[in-house]
Amino acid sequence: MTMITQPTTANMTLRRGPESQKLLRVWAHNLPKIDLHRHLEGSLRLQTLSEIALEHGIDLPSYDIEQLRPYVQVTDDTPDFHRFLEKFRLLRRFYTSKEAVQRLTREAIIDATEDNIRYLELRFNPVALSRAQGFPLADVVEWVVDTVKNSQTWTTTRTCLILQIPREEPLRIAEEIVDLAIAFKGSLVRAIDLAGDEVHYPARVFKDPFQRARAAGLHITVHAGEASGAESVRDAITLLGADRIGHGIHCIENSEVVQMLYRRAIALEVCPTSNFQTGAVLGLTAHPLNDLFGLRLKVTINTDDPSVSDTTLTDEYLIAVRAIGLQKRLIFRALRNAIEGAFIPDEERDGLRTLFQQALADYPEAPREFQ
Repeated sequence: MTMITQPTTANMTLRRGPESQKLLRVWAHNLPKIDLHRHLEGSLRLQTLSEIALEHGIDLPSYDIEQLRPYVQVTDDTPDFHRFLEKFRLLRRFYTSKEAVQRLTREAIIDATEDNIRYLELRFNPVALSRAQGFPLADVVEWVVDTVKNSQTWTTTRTCLILQIPREEPLRIAEEIVDLAIAFKGSLVRAIDLAGDEVHYPARVFKDPFQRARAAGLHITVHAGEASGAESVRDAITLLGADRIGHGIHCIENSEVVQMLYRRAIALEVCPTSNFQTGAVLGLTAHPLNDLFGLRLKVTINTDDPSVSDTTLTDEYLIAVRAIGLQKRLIFRALRNAIEGAFIPDEERDGLRTLFQQALADYPEAPREFQ
């Protein structure tokens, strides 16, 4: 990934060929951005992994970054959902201390800031952070919250947190994570998420803890319609009360589910590169991103796991435009949808909307998308 930071004009004319791609990258990088779907555990720098492993004596296949890469990052892997999830088995071994958890959290926010992300919702699985050393779940949540709170004093990125419930764990773990989300609920901890093996662990199992979370005022997002079909999206909404859907691209297979998403203005957290790498789509040219916009759904564009997928949000914008064929103006609509779908109070949403209106004032296609 090449990070380009040189200044450019907002209304540059794109040309064909390599120069066109370079200009588009500059355009995409310089846009202020919002990422609603990013996993902390999938945002770890490879250099940091190597350093933590050496410091704490973690046994790795290799301490050389390039040789380590295939174990923690999608390289030449055949697209497959469960193979994608396997990358996290090794990644979960690096939460070796309070300092390591805080460093990895801090670096995830720094990387988002360097990609000009102005608003970030960072989700994390407390079990994944605690298991390597047997830390209490409450401790790792506190460490992440404190790090994010501190980051708000020196970064341009406003960060909120989502506590993620792993489908594969016993139901008592879901209850404990909901308890923690309620206890830490405030300006930083805003929501809970259900993630993991969507195929073998259906949403209905988690109905009670999610109802309790909603009653406590927490927002709810659910991974659905990624590895399973549209019925998974329906269950996330009707059984768990989802405000947003993680991925959700297979909703398009059922018109009733599409209508439900439209009527309730439920945002989709679409992650194009991840969708290809997990096999959720057969190829980027087959991605339904354009169709989802055409159906007037609240589509947003996100990274999912930047390190695992070797991507940035700038890259995702480029992929959406060049590989999937999305019109550039719809990037602005995705940003508007992200503002409306963000898990923040309405007064803060008004401020975020104003911030983006001002930041995008020089982009000719932007104003009408914010009406």
